[in-house]
Amino acid sequence: MRIVVLGGAGKMGAIAVEDLVINPRVDEVILADVDMVGAEAIAAYLDSPKLTVTRADLNDHAALVALLELADACVNATVYYTNLKVMEACLEARTHYTDLGGLFHGTLKQLELSDRFAEAGISAVLGMGSAPGAPNILARYAADRLDTIDAIKIYDGVKPPPPGTMKFTYAAPTIIDELTQKPMVYRDGEFIACEPMTEFEDVQFTGSLGILPMHLSLHSEVATLPVSFADKGVRECFFKINYWGMDKGIVEKVRVLADFGFESPDPISVRGAEVSPRDFTIAMMADFVPSAYDMLTTPANEPGNWAKEIVSDVNGTVDGEPVRYRMGMLTLKGALPTGTLPARAAAWMAAGKVAPGVHPPELAFDPEPFLKELEERGIETRISVTTGL
Repeated sequence: MRIVVLGGAGKMGAIAVEDLVINPRVDEVILADVDMVGAEAIAAYLDSPKLTVTRADLNDHAALVALLELADACVNATVYYTNLKVMEACLEARTHYTDLGGLFHGTLKQLELSDRFAEAGISAVLGMGSAPGAPNILARYAADRLDTIDAIKIYDGVKPPPPGTMKFTYAAPTIIDELTQKPMVYRDGEFIACEPMTEFEDVQFTGSLGILPMHLSLHSEVATLPVSFADKGVRECFFKINYWGMDKGIVEKVRVLADFGFESPDPISVRGAEVSPRDFTIAMMADFVPSAYDMLTTPANEPGNWAKEIVSDVNGTVDGEPVRYRMGMLTLKGALPTGTLPARAAAWMAAGKVAPGVHPPELAFDPEPFLKELEERGIETRISVTTGL
């Protein structure tokens, strides 16, 4: 099978490329990006005969379709607001599709393409990263074993960096949106918009992660899990994270910029030139995002590296008795699941293991074999079951 990774020179895309290269079921991997310097550096590091590099501009629709026609499946590792554009190209090329998430509102728009994907005989799985992605599959494991579900609580615990670290953990545009847009939660049968960075709670994570302060953030899991398991009576679903794995100080700095309007996409006139404050802010932040090459080549056990645990805490009943599943996916290299899950999803789709249409992760994959496959990459899932609450 042949798989193309759009944005393969990016932080998460590079990890997807690496996973596909070492996957024996994959015959060829096409790393496609506008950053050819970064792409060539990653290709040189991986040094695989299965890997080819090509330039891809998402604004050139015809060229994008031609590229996708060469592939059995596409991993879209570019920023989330390109998702619909790439999905349209995949429809035309009849190529399976997966991405890293649509930030709730985008996911809802993507799901509307399901009938068209089904008619084309191809599949799409939305939000296949460490989060969303992993929490959806973990929640499905628990849901399959519960008669009813009261709450699905998702916690993304990231090892905090040393105080004063001026680094972003992933794409600055996405973090700015997660930091400033209102998080959506599901409560008692309806979706509710809350204020950013509210409803703090201290949550215990595995090992050295310890207790971390978790707050609400806009995310795609909440858009699909209550709907997928509506027949089990879900009453609550939310997503929380601890400052997106960044130093609290840098988060507060970005919030101040947002208060002054620096997150606005609307152009303003500056000395006769039209400038988008958001584009300016993102450009200025570029030097504070670690390179994909550095992330790919950093050993997992290096001190200070970004470890994380994704937790789906699912409360429900079995035979009328309360049962709680705590599903935790732990890795010492924090970005590993974000790149590995979409890579594995693409391989499964290319092998015909996912039905045509557009699906959330929890409805696309059988959890047990999928999680077992992730274990081979050092991504462990730990399950605890509490009864008689």
